[in-house]
Amino acid sequence: MRLTPDTSLLCVIDVQERLLAVMPDAERLVARVTRLAEAARLLGVRTTLTEQYPKGLGATAAALRPLLPAPETKMSFSCGGCPGFDAATKAGSGMGSVVICGLETHVCVSQTVLDLLSTGVVVFIAVDAVASRHPIDHEVALRRLEGAGAIPTTTEAILFEWCRTADHPSFQSVRRLVL
Repeated sequence: MRLTPDTSLLCVIDVQERLLAVMPDAERLVARVTRLAEAARLLGVRTTLTEQYPKGLGATAAALRPLLPAPETKMSFSCGGCPGFDAATKAGSGMGSVVICGLETHVCVSQTVLDLLSTGVVVFIAVDAVASRHPIDHEVALRRLEGAGAIPTTTEAILFEWCRTADHPSFQSVRRLVL
């Protein structure tokens, strides 16, 4: 149940401008997702990015765009059905666990996590990098997902787990992301 860079997938879900405009503490959320995306780049972790109905909800936050692959547009709430996401999470892809971050905890994040869990995938939720407009939706969703088998963790814990030791060649660069 430990994360490793070569068997992890970072899934960034719908961190879009118009959604961020109505999120409590949106700046912190973007900073935490940025931390994950930068570490993923440094450590060679595969990443996916989705946008829910970008015509209505806008583009991915500007700070994230240079760090992530081109977004996959989706109309369903779950990321399932997006070709890149499906390819990255299918059996035989070498992916052993998915790290989830993004918006909104009780809608797209939850439906993606539940779909992954139903296929036997190990799912880690970066609890400091997911959010909902209303605290009750966020809190209940996290409890539900943990009860369903998802593993709650934090961005800092993920980064150091990906590094494994202070001897890792990228440790100093990753360490700077948490200072």
